[in-house]
Amino acid sequence: MARTINKVGWWSGLAAFASAVAYDVVQILQIVSVLRFPLDEILIYATSLCIVIPLVLEILALHHLTSHDKRFWTHAALIFTTMYAVFVTANYVVQLATVIPAKLDGGADAIRVLEQTPHSLFWNYDALGYISMGLATVFAVPALSNVGFEKWVRFSLIAHALVTPLISIVYFYPKYSTKLLFLGFPWAITAPLFMLMLAILLRRRQTPIAAL
Repeated sequence: MARTINKVGWWSGLAAFASAVAYDVVQILQIVSVLRFPLDEILIYATSLCIVIPLVLEILALHHLTSHDKRFWTHAALIFTTMYAVFVTANYVVQLATVIPAKLDGGADAIRVLEQTPHSLFWNYDALGYISMGLATVFAVPALSNVGFEKWVRFSLIAHALVTPLISIVYFYPKYSTKLLFLGFPWAITAPLFMLMLAILLRRRQTPIAAL
Protein backbone atom coordinates (compact mmCIF):
# COMPACT_ATOMS: atom_id res chain seq x y z
CA MET A 1 0.00 0.00 0.00
CA ALA A 2 2.82 2.39 0.84
CA ARG A 3 4.24 1.98 -2.67
CA THR A 4 0.85 2.88 -4.16
CA ILE A 5 0.59 5.98 -1.97
CA ASN A 6 4.13 6.85 -2.99
CA LYS A 7 3.19 6.74 -6.69
CA VAL A 8 -0.03 8.68 -6.19
CA GLY A 9 1.86 11.37 -4.26
CA TRP A 10 4.57 11.60 -6.90
CA TRP A 11 2.28 11.86 -9.91
CA SER A 12 -0.20 14.12 -8.11
CA GLY A 13 2.64 16.43 -7.12
CA LEU A 14 3.86 16.59 -10.70
CA ALA A 15 0.32 17.35 -11.91
CA ALA A 16 -0.07 20.12 -9.33
CA PHE A 17 3.33 21.54 -10.30
CA ALA A 18 2.50 21.49 -14.03
CA SER A 19 -0.88 23.13 -13.42
CA ALA A 20 0.67 25.86 -11.29
CA VAL A 21 3.27 26.58 -13.98
CA ALA A 22 0.51 26.66 -16.62
CA TYR A 23 -1.40 29.16 -14.49
CA ASP A 24 1.74 31.32 -14.19
CA VAL A 25 2.15 31.37 -17.97
CA VAL A 26 -1.49 32.27 -18.55
CA GLN A 27 -1.35 35.04 -15.93
CA ILE A 28 1.72 36.56 -17.57
CA LEU A 29 0.14 36.37 -21.02
CA GLN A 30 -2.95 38.12 -19.67
CA ILE A 31 -0.95 40.90 -18.05
CA VAL A 32 0.94 41.63 -21.28
CA SER A 33 -2.39 41.54 -23.20
CA VAL A 34 -1.53 38.52 -25.34
CA LEU A 35 -4.67 36.79 -24.03
CA ARG A 36 -8.01 38.54 -23.89
CA PHE A 37 -11.55 37.75 -22.79
CA PRO A 38 -12.94 35.13 -22.77
CA LEU A 39 -9.86 32.98 -23.37
CA ASP A 40 -7.79 34.60 -20.63
CA GLU A 41 -10.41 34.01 -17.93
CA ILE A 42 -11.20 30.50 -19.12
CA LEU A 43 -7.55 29.50 -19.04
CA ILE A 44 -6.81 31.21 -15.72
CA TYR A 45 -9.70 29.56 -13.92
CA ALA A 46 -9.21 26.21 -15.65
CA THR A 47 -5.50 25.95 -14.87
CA SER A 48 -6.14 27.04 -11.29
CA LEU A 49 -8.86 24.40 -10.93
CA CYS A 50 -6.46 21.77 -12.23
CA ILE A 51 -4.18 22.37 -9.22
CA VAL A 52 -6.82 21.45 -6.66
CA ILE A 53 -7.27 17.66 -6.73
CA PRO A 54 -3.58 16.85 -7.35
CA LEU A 55 -2.51 19.07 -4.45
CA VAL A 56 -5.04 17.49 -2.08
CA LEU A 57 -3.79 14.02 -3.05
CA GLU A 58 -0.17 15.11 -2.70
CA ILE A 59 -0.70 16.36 0.85
CA LEU A 60 -2.78 13.28 1.66
CA ALA A 61 0.11 11.09 0.49
CA LEU A 62 2.51 13.10 2.65
CA HIS A 63 0.26 12.50 5.64
CA HIS A 64 0.18 8.74 5.11
CA LEU A 65 3.92 8.49 4.48
CA THR A 66 4.85 10.43 7.61
CA SER A 67 5.64 8.81 10.95
CA HIS A 68 2.87 8.79 13.56
CA ASP A 69 4.66 11.17 15.91
CA LYS A 70 4.59 13.88 13.22
CA ARG A 71 1.16 13.24 11.75
CA PHE A 72 -0.49 15.98 13.81
CA TRP A 73 1.34 18.45 11.56
CA THR A 74 0.50 16.73 8.30
CA HIS A 75 -3.10 16.32 9.46
CA ALA A 76 -3.30 20.07 10.03
CA ALA A 77 -1.73 20.65 6.60
CA LEU A 78 -4.32 18.35 5.05
CA ILE A 79 -7.17 20.22 6.76
CA PHE A 80 -5.98 23.58 5.44
CA THR A 81 -5.41 22.10 1.98
CA THR A 82 -9.01 20.87 2.04
CA MET A 83 -10.17 24.35 3.02
CA TYR A 84 -8.20 25.72 0.08
CA ALA A 85 -9.84 23.18 -2.21
CA VAL A 86 -13.37 24.03 -1.08
CA PHE A 87 -12.99 27.79 -1.42
CA VAL A 88 -11.27 27.88 -4.79
CA THR A 89 -13.34 25.10 -6.35
CA ALA A 90 -16.54 26.94 -5.44
CA ASN A 91 -15.10 30.04 -7.06
CA TYR A 92 -13.69 28.56 -10.26
CA VAL A 93 -16.67 26.38 -11.05
CA VAL A 94 -19.00 29.37 -10.69
CA GLN A 95 -16.75 31.51 -12.92
CA LEU A 96 -16.38 28.83 -15.61
CA ALA A 97 -19.89 27.40 -15.58
CA THR A 98 -21.99 30.48 -14.79
CA VAL A 99 -20.23 33.85 -15.03
CA ILE A 100 -18.26 33.49 -18.27
CA PRO A 101 -21.17 31.90 -20.22
CA ALA A 102 -23.48 34.67 -18.96
CA LYS A 103 -21.03 37.34 -20.09
CA LEU A 104 -20.77 35.77 -23.54
CA ASP A 105 -24.57 35.63 -23.74
CA GLY A 106 -24.94 39.30 -22.81
CA GLY A 107 -26.37 38.59 -19.36
CA ALA A 108 -23.52 39.89 -17.23
CA ASP A 109 -25.72 42.28 -15.24
CA ALA A 110 -27.89 39.45 -13.96
CA ILE A 111 -24.97 37.60 -12.40
CA ARG A 112 -22.81 40.54 -11.33
CA VAL A 113 -22.79 39.40 -7.70
CA LEU A 114 -21.12 36.14 -8.76
CA GLU A 115 -18.32 37.71 -10.76
CA GLN A 116 -14.82 37.64 -9.28
CA THR A 117 -13.90 41.32 -9.15
CA PRO A 118 -11.74 43.04 -6.51
CA HIS A 119 -13.31 42.73 -3.04
CA SER A 120 -16.34 40.82 -4.30
CA LEU A 121 -17.73 37.66 -2.64
CA PHE A 122 -15.79 35.25 -4.84
CA TRP A 123 -12.68 37.41 -4.71
CA ASN A 124 -12.72 36.82 -0.95
CA TYR A 125 -13.30 33.10 -1.52
CA ASP A 126 -10.18 33.07 -3.69
CA ALA A 127 -8.23 34.94 -1.04
CA LEU A 128 -9.27 32.56 1.73
CA GLY A 129 -8.35 29.64 -0.50
CA TYR A 130 -4.80 30.78 -1.12
CA ILE A 131 -4.30 31.89 2.47
CA SER A 132 -5.37 28.37 3.47
CA MET A 133 -2.80 26.93 1.06
CA GLY A 134 -0.15 29.06 2.73
CA LEU A 135 -1.20 27.85 6.17
CA ALA A 136 -1.00 24.26 4.92
CA THR A 137 2.66 24.80 4.10
CA VAL A 138 3.24 26.34 7.54
CA PHE A 139 1.93 23.22 9.28
CA ALA A 140 3.75 20.83 6.95
CA VAL A 141 7.16 22.24 7.92
CA PRO A 142 7.47 20.56 11.37
CA ALA A 143 6.68 17.20 9.79
CA LEU A 144 9.96 17.26 7.87
CA SER A 145 13.47 16.86 9.21
CA ASN A 146 16.12 19.53 8.77
CA VAL A 147 18.71 17.29 7.14
CA GLY A 148 19.40 15.98 3.66
CA PHE A 149 16.88 16.55 0.91
CA GLU A 150 14.08 17.15 3.41
CA LYS A 151 15.87 20.32 4.50
CA TRP A 152 15.39 21.74 1.00
CA VAL A 153 11.74 20.70 0.95
CA ARG A 154 11.33 22.54 4.26
CA PHE A 155 12.90 25.64 2.72
CA SER A 156 10.44 25.52 -0.18
CA LEU A 157 7.51 25.25 2.24
CA ILE A 158 8.82 28.08 4.40
CA ALA A 159 9.36 30.26 1.31
CA HIS A 160 5.76 29.75 0.26
CA ALA A 161 4.50 30.41 3.78
CA LEU A 162 6.40 33.73 3.82
CA VAL A 163 4.71 34.76 0.58
CA THR A 164 1.24 34.29 2.06
CA PRO A 165 1.14 37.70 3.82
CA LEU A 166 1.98 39.32 0.47
CA ILE A 167 -0.91 37.46 -1.13
CA SER A 168 -3.17 38.73 1.65
CA ILE A 169 -2.15 42.31 0.93
CA VAL A 170 -2.86 41.87 -2.79
CA TYR A 171 -6.35 40.59 -2.05
CA PHE A 172 -7.35 42.85 0.82
CA TYR A 173 -5.59 46.16 0.15
CA PRO A 174 -8.41 48.74 -0.23
CA LYS A 175 -7.48 49.73 -3.78
CA TYR A 176 -6.53 46.97 -6.21
CA SER A 177 -4.27 47.64 -9.20
CA THR A 178 -2.16 45.65 -11.66
CA LYS A 179 0.94 47.07 -9.97
CA LEU A 180 -0.27 45.65 -6.66
CA LEU A 181 -0.56 42.25 -8.36
CA PHE A 182 3.22 42.19 -8.80
CA LEU A 183 3.59 42.16 -5.01
CA GLY A 184 2.29 38.63 -5.11
CA PHE A 185 4.56 37.56 -7.96
CA PRO A 186 6.80 35.41 -5.70
CA TRP A 187 3.82 33.06 -5.40
CA ALA A 188 4.38 32.16 -9.06
CA ILE A 189 7.73 30.70 -7.99
CA THR A 190 7.12 29.36 -4.50
CA ALA A 191 3.84 27.53 -5.23
CA PRO A 192 5.07 25.30 -8.08
CA LEU A 193 8.41 24.93 -6.28
CA PHE A 194 7.00 23.44 -3.07
CA MET A 195 4.64 21.20 -5.07
CA LEU A 196 7.56 19.83 -7.08
CA MET A 197 9.84 19.44 -4.06
CA LEU A 198 7.15 17.55 -2.14
CA ALA A 199 6.57 15.31 -5.17
CA ILE A 200 10.25 14.39 -5.30
CA LEU A 201 10.26 13.73 -1.56
CA LEU A 202 7.23 11.45 -1.86
CA ARG A 203 8.86 9.55 -4.69
CA ARG A 204 11.74 8.78 -2.32
CA ARG A 205 9.51 7.69 0.56
CA GLN A 206 8.60 4.06 0.05
CA THR A 207 7.40 3.64 3.65
CA PRO A 208 6.66 5.99 6.55
CA ILE A 209 9.85 7.77 7.58
CA ALA A 210 9.96 6.07 10.99
CA ALA A 211 10.60 2.75 9.25
CA LEU A 212 13.41 4.04 7.02
